[in-house]
Amino acid sequence: MASTGPIVLSYHNCLLRRSDLALLEKPRWLNDQVISFAFEYCEYDLFKDFSDDVAFIGPDIAQFIKLSQDAEVGMFLESLNLAYKQLVFLAINDSESDTSVGGSHWSLLVCCRRDSTFRHYDSSGSFNEHAARQIAEKMQPHVGLEKSHVMFVQEQCTQQENGYDCGLFVICNAEHICKDHFQGTAGAVTQAGVTKKRDDLKNLILQLAAAQDGVK
Repeated sequence: MASTGPIVLSYHNCLLRRSDLALLEKPRWLNDQVISFAFEYCEYDLFKDFSDDVAFIGPDIAQFIKLSQDAEVGMFLESLNLAYKQLVFLAINDSESDTSVGGSHWSLLVCCRRDSTFRHYDSSGSFNEHAARQIAEKMQPHVGLEKSHVMFVQEQCTQQENGYDCGLFVICNAEHICKDHFQGTAGAVTQAGVTKKRDDLKNLILQLAAAQDGVK
């Protein structure tokens, strides 16, 4: 879904427009721009104290990894130093297009160095398992783990109660796992918490935008 309308917020590598902000109203499906913003906020603000140990890879890069040749993937990922990260988060989609993210469902793939696993968190059963396995296979040579020791795990996780909250589950699951791993303070991911996340993200974006306007 292409972003349209006036720019609401410019945040690091992410540009949010009015149409992106509107997706945080129910019942709307999040696009790659909103998920990219949430991942960048995790990286540059929420978990910045752990930046040496965690990486957040947004939908556009995950789509590139899935559909590109292995050599291209290696050249692109080399600069990210993923072999030194304890956790690598990827927002993935079922789209097979090489020109846009699109698709119909979001899920979360996590590379965990501690137990040499790629863990897939899908709020709609195993809908995205094929896409997740594709990406895990291409990522494995670039995250510092021996292929013979790496496992792919389809994790049990809270399931969405509607057809539009998958992107919010990606964000909430990523925050939950990161808090649990680095801070030991994570609560359970629930449908109620995911629903509340819409308002939390909208308010955060508007607060950051107001702060930017205040320094212009």
